[in-house]
Amino acid sequence: MRKTALIFLIYLLFNPFLAAKAQGVLDEYIRQGLENNLVLKEKNIELERSLLALKDAKSFFLPSLDFGASYTLASGGRTIGFPVGDLLNPVYSTLNQLTGTSAFPQLENVSEQLLPDNFYDARFRASMPILNTDLIYQKQIREKQVLLSEYELKIYRANLVQDIKLAYYNFCTAYTAIEVIRSSKGLVEQNLRDNRSLLENGKGLPSSVLRAESEVENINALMIEAESRKQNAVHYVNFLLNRPIDTELDFEEHLANPAELAGLMGEDDLSGRPELLQIQTAESIQETAIKASKSYWVPKFNTYADLGSQSFDWAFDQDSRYALLGLNLSVPVFQGGRNRNQIYRNELGLQTVQTQKDLLSDKLELDLQLTKNEVKTNQAALRSAEKKLESSAAYFRLVDRGFREGANSLIEFIDARNQLTQASLQKTINSYNLLKSMAQLERQLATQTY
Repeated sequence: MRKTALIFLIYLLFNPFLAAKAQGVLDEYIRQGLENNLVLKEKNIELERSLLALKDAKSFFLPSLDFGASYTLASGGRTIGFPVGDLLNPVYSTLNQLTGTSAFPQLENVSEQLLPDNFYDARFRASMPILNTDLIYQKQIREKQVLLSEYELKIYRANLVQDIKLAYYNFCTAYTAIEVIRSSKGLVEQNLRDNRSLLENGKGLPSSVLRAESEVENINALMIEAESRKQNAVHYVNFLLNRPIDTELDFEEHLANPAELAGLMGEDDLSGRPELLQIQTAESIQETAIKASKSYWVPKFNTYADLGSQSFDWAFDQDSRYALLGLNLSVPVFQGGRNRNQIYRNELGLQTVQTQKDLLSDKLELDLQLTKNEVKTNQAALRSAEKKLESSAAYFRLVDRGFREGANSLIEFIDARNQLTQASLQKTINSYNLLKSMAQLERQLATQTY
């Protein structure tokens, strides 16, 4: 058991720092997260809605064709009189006298109802805008709103990748800690058996047995805590992947890549951050809105054409069919100052977005520097933990040999074992803390390739 523990500790200590970071399992989990995460699916739906809104804005530039029909029945209302009898009856009377016949009858005056009765009007209307600045600027705004949705999607994807990495590194930390504790547990259990055997043979002390039992319980408590941390990490990773939370995770050791880390530490360009691009797009939208509001004086001009039929008693013939071509022109003259108010309102919106942009830029710069400082701290802590683990391993080997030969006491042996266990755990924690800070730095610099 001691040999197994020492082999494991030597593996932890001398595993090459320059080894490339294993990515197979973690890459697969990230792929599953990007594919299955529910919030990401919601963001994709929002992007699709923005694309549909853009298609709608573009469709207003195309001709439209509508069909309309109306049918009316009427009774009463205003009328118009035609004095046909008063005009023609004297003429007809004279003609009858001249011809000696009654070929020209007397006529009654006519009164026609103005409201059409039993009248239909059916037509196809084609219309198309010729000049409308509102449609032009609306299309530009919709295009930029699609970009906003795309950046929102990228932001969540980047956050999701970072969260999956951090959660998986927490799982790896707990998993490795369990292995270290399990190795130490074998040592203390062997020590307990040895002390009990010595006591049974009259060569040991009851206090030594009690101390050994206490160490076993202490190791068991550490094991329970590590198992709990591991299970919590498993649950969170599975939550991010949108799968049953009790699904087992595969362990894959990860080590920091010095070349990659050096590249990240030397990078300061934040121009690729989707947050910055998003707020720059919002600023552009406000600028477009100002241009649109300042173009209120531009006339709106469109054309239309009707092809239909209208008549009484559902007649459909050459006389009922018609074609009509028209032009519409609209020029704003006075609207109570609403146009000036809209211009000012959009200018205030632009000022707000510009203030948010400056604040975001400062915050991202601060976050970047804080993350780099955290990376430096974790690098120093890892180097210190590696040195401490090396010295603790050497010290434990000496004390263990001395204890078996009777030169060292039980207390010295337990103390050396505790130092070795704590050093191993600390090295594991610091190693994955460095990886977690690297994942955060990748997020800050927007260098993730997923």
